[in-house]
Amino acid sequence: MILVTDQRLVLTPEKVVVSLNYASLGSRILAFIIDLIAMGIGSTILMLLSAALAALLRTEFPFLVTVVIMAFSPFLYFSIFEICTRGKTLGKLALGLRVMMLDGTPETPSAAIYRALILPADMMPGFCLAGIIAMFTNPHSQRLGDLAAGTIVIHDPRPKFEFRPSPHRYGLHPFEHTVGDLPKMTLEEYHAIKRLCDRFPELPPSVQVRSIEEIWRPFTDKYGILPIQNVHPVYQMEAVVMKYSRAHNLV
Repeated sequence: MILVTDQRLVLTPEKVVVSLNYASLGSRILAFIIDLIAMGIGSTILMLLSAALAALLRTEFPFLVTVVIMAFSPFLYFSIFEICTRGKTLGKLALGLRVMMLDGTPETPSAAIYRALILPADMMPGFCLAGIIAMFTNPHSQRLGDLAAGTIVIHDPRPKFEFRPSPHRYGLHPFEHTVGDLPKMTLEEYHAIKRLCDRFPELPPSVQVRSIEEIWRPFTDKYGILPIQNVHPVYQMEAVVMKYSRAHNLV
């Protein structure tokens, strides 16, 4: 048995580690049940429409078309929804789940097609469903379709939108006086430090330490910024971001 953890760490192009939480088995099963109900409702509506159309046209052709569509409905439902919504179906949307590639990028159309095509194999009977067995025997909690497509299913909570006044316009950071005027600071350096500040609270402690040494320390050496005793470096990083953005109207 392979040890399955509940997180995947992804290294972004900015050299920052982002943690993705794998969806639990229970939430994935519940999302699938919701998808089955949605497909059932859609199939019922389609049958009623085809019956009305067949009666109107006095031909069985609408029934034949409906039978073909219903035969491919699981493939069409999962592939079309995941392609159009970048990795979500109605069930995943209701449970806050999303399909992503193993490298943390959005699900590709080809991956959505692979997942939908191999869904019947995941439902093979046995001691347990084949897909569930696969999820317990690989480190990324992948069913057979995920293994073929190179995808994972993660928790994707809805974002909380809040309004906060821009700190660049409302007051000064208390440590701005410690970072100097920064006349030669570049826009690339600004973006690097800002990204580190934005993601710092979510980083594991070991990554926080390494990021400070690799990004912040060379910056302070270059511009002669002295550390403040008993003050965490992230506060001086925030001061740099606020001072530079206000001076260059980067609001």
